[in-house]
Amino acid sequence: QLQPVESGGGLVHSGGSLRLSCTASGISLEDYTVGWFRQVPGKEREGVACLSSSSGKNFKDSVKGGFTISRDDVANTVYLHMNTLKPEDTGVYFCAMEGPILRVGRCFISDSVYKHWGQGTQVTVSS
Repeated sequence: QLQPVESGGGLVHSGGSLRLSCTASGISLEDYTVGWFRQVPGKEREGVACLSSSSGKNFKDSVKGGFTISRDDVANTVYLHMNTLKPEDTGVYFCAMEGPILRVGRCFISDSVYKHWGQGTQVTVSS
């Protein structure tokens, strides 16, 4: 059973940065579409960013310019780089995967696309 594992969450002041990591054993992430989602209590889970197997990217409008997503094929890890964080970025961040989907240029930050989900990592941005 494919199980994404997130790490890197924590507490940061407004304007600060964090880097979240997502990996999974037994697969090559370069063959998968990987998405990042976040959720706060009482609200629906929302898509933040995604990275396709061919390195196509997509971002939630409110994080464009501040968040980036990348993949290290040697480390078999996908990173969500979060810069200029705001209190409204607070939430539990989940990594999700779907695949293998080879040579796909586009990806979607809709949770219905993804079958495999991690347990989440908490990100708290203080004002």
